[in-house]
Amino acid sequence: MDISDLHPWDVTYKEAVKIQKELKDKVVLKNIDKKIRYVAGLDVSYARGSNIMWAGVVVLDFPSLNKAEERWSQKKVSFPYIPGLLSFREIPALIGALRKMEIEPDLIFCDGQGIAHPRGLGLASHLGILLNKPTIGCAKSRLVGTYNQVGERKGNYAYLIYQNRIIGAVVRTKSKVKPIFISPGYGIMLNDCVKFVLGTCSKYRIPEPTRQAHLLVNSVRSGKLSGPI
Repeated sequence: MDISDLHPWDVTYKEAVKIQKELKDKVVLKNIDKKIRYVAGLDVSYARGSNIMWAGVVVLDFPSLNKAEERWSQKKVSFPYIPGLLSFREIPALIGALRKMEIEPDLIFCDGQGIAHPRGLGLASHLGILLNKPTIGCAKSRLVGTYNQVGERKGNYAYLIYQNRIIGAVVRTKSKVKPIFISPGYGIMLNDCVKFVLGTCSKYRIPEPTRQAHLLVNSVRSGKLSGPI
């Protein structure tokens, strides 16, 4: 998988913010013009009391959602946890796992924000620029924006508004369960984000690609899985 090397990762807080502001203009949102055959989910897990993190990528066939490939990497944490700068903490480890993939996904689900971000460049948007692939931000909580109440049934959603523009959607992926916060990352429009999120949520609140990635990294972290990295 081709991954652009656009900037260093060993940076200060001020340097990271500057990089985000510069990369924001590289975010392209557009309709997907190809058939989606493979979707990938990404997640990162941390060991409590340690400076180690595990990043995982799981590729699923679409629309069957059968698992096609999974890879993971281990890396030392080199950037502090700062809301709005998660990409500088986690993307280096995610890149380590992505470089090992044999199957190129057509669409990537990220456990983080897309453009629903104070500077318009959450983890999903940042990664989408580096990969030049469509990405969706799938977050469990809101970083910025306001929204109206969401209906209780699966498929109900409300737009997420920030600075007088729509930046995402608050989507009920399972009836009477907390909604999740969806935003375009790169190379995709919001309506398709909602469609693919709902199309990959079956029995659970979280889309299956990121749910499987979450299971993978937690298994690796706990020592229950020691397969190919």
